[in-house]
Amino acid sequence: MAEIAGSAGPGNETDGRAPGSLAVILLVSVLVVATCGLIYELLAGTLASYLLGDSVTQFSTVIGTYLFAMGVGSWLSRHVRRDEMGVFVRVEILIAMLGGWSAAGLFLLFPLVGDFRIVLYALVLAIGVLVGLEIPLLIRILRHRFAFRELVSNVLTYDYVGALIASLLFPLVLVPWLGMIRTGFVFGLANVAVALALLVALRRQRRIAGDVAAAVVVTASLVAGLVFADRLQRWSEVAFYAEPVIYARSTPYQRIVLTRRGNDLRLYLNGNLQFSTRDEYRYHEALVWPVLGRVARPDAVLILGGGDGLAAREVLKDPRVGHVTLVDLDPEMTRLFRDTPQLARLNAGSLSSPRMTVHNADAFRWVRAAQGRYDAVIVDFPDPTEFSLGKLYTETFYREVARLLAPDGVMTVQSTSPLVAPASYWTVATTLESAGFEARGYHAYVPSFGEWGFTLAAHRPIADAVHVPRGLRFLTPASERAMFDFPPDMARRPTPVNRLDNQALVRSFAHEWGQYEG
Repeated sequence: MAEIAGSAGPGNETDGRAPGSLAVILLVSVLVVATCGLIYELLAGTLASYLLGDSVTQFSTVIGTYLFAMGVGSWLSRHVRRDEMGVFVRVEILIAMLGGWSAAGLFLLFPLVGDFRIVLYALVLAIGVLVGLEIPLLIRILRHRFAFRELVSNVLTYDYVGALIASLLFPLVLVPWLGMIRTGFVFGLANVAVALALLVALRRQRRIAGDVAAAVVVTASLVAGLVFADRLQRWSEVAFYAEPVIYARSTPYQRIVLTRRGNDLRLYLNGNLQFSTRDEYRYHEALVWPVLGRVARPDAVLILGGGDGLAAREVLKDPRVGHVTLVDLDPEMTRLFRDTPQLARLNAGSLSSPRMTVHNADAFRWVRAAQGRYDAVIVDFPDPTEFSLGKLYTETFYREVARLLAPDGVMTVQSTSPLVAPASYWTVATTLESAGFEARGYHAYVPSFGEWGFTLAAHRPIADAVHVPRGLRFLTPASERAMFDFPPDMARRPTPVNRLDNQALVRSFAHEWGQYEG
């Protein structure tokens, strides 16, 4: 407190006699730097979630590291005893460079460095330390313009308002409309604009040529990055996927990427492969027909997930099906696979079928509010890589689905690999049984994924299939029966129930796949 209330030291005389307009610029700077600082924190957390999975872990560690670094920066600010305004301007220029290029740099470096986490946390630490320097320096610069109480009140008010602005803009506007790379450059320009505004205000009171030159260079690099943002994104994704990227878009829910090499079209969500056209028929036939084959009259079918329409394609092959309801979170996903001719051909136009109704909604909420009964339910969610997906594999969710499943109905759940992640795989069966279902596991070999697992569930004991149509590319009555046999390395083992309050599945999934991939 003594530092805040004390008199100006050597080199601060001009700051203390700054014109009133400078105080206004400095208070506005508090708003800008607070907004920018939180944006960089959100960018790092979101990128870590996209690239490393498990959003809760990534956001927790990134936020913790960032806050710690800000504390270090605040502590270091006490050692700035001269030219506080000059130091603040240079800090803004450095933050503009590091923060502005953070998203593009992390995307570009991810496929190139061995341990990406070292790069990620080094960048978070560097930006955090610089952001931590900002507010203490601003308070010391402003201390001669306001009484202490008014000073702290003003600074904290602008700081908190900036945090609110960032937290609202980031998910609602910036990610869906600008994307993460452009967002970084835009807010880097905001930081450097603060530096330039202060340099202009102080042009008669200090030597600014070197700082102006640095700010101009940084501004030029950020503008260039903004102009070539799409190209930078493509370069990073080509390096990451090692395949030509033909479509890429960030939505409020995920990063959708389509790649193509020869006749092989692949879909990735947040970097995780969802299908390859070379063998997706194996996956989707194994997902759909063991259910339909056990239902005498599958008139009403519910598909949860499956926004690409490929599971729906298989369901609509069955003339006994009267109507299909598909629930998928992301409207961009269903729009893409409905309106793009090449993709619509792949799913046989299932998303435009008169027998189809599509709801773009959170399946967890939709199921809890839904009424009616379904003869077959197909659950085709992405793997439980994070808690927001893990909730769709919980006892609570399955109890709600059980309410919608007809007494003689059958459900299937995509359940990850019983070979790579046997504990995760059998956790799904244990959780279904805890929700009141009879459960029966089965598996199929899909070259793009390896040995892959599914779980049937019903209110009654599950019989052998009674209907497997001819003409499928993969499944036959004999191969369907064979899928229910598990060798010892994939055999059932004791597993916990996945509940909302423990998310045991997310932890076991991360552990097992981490060992396999690392």
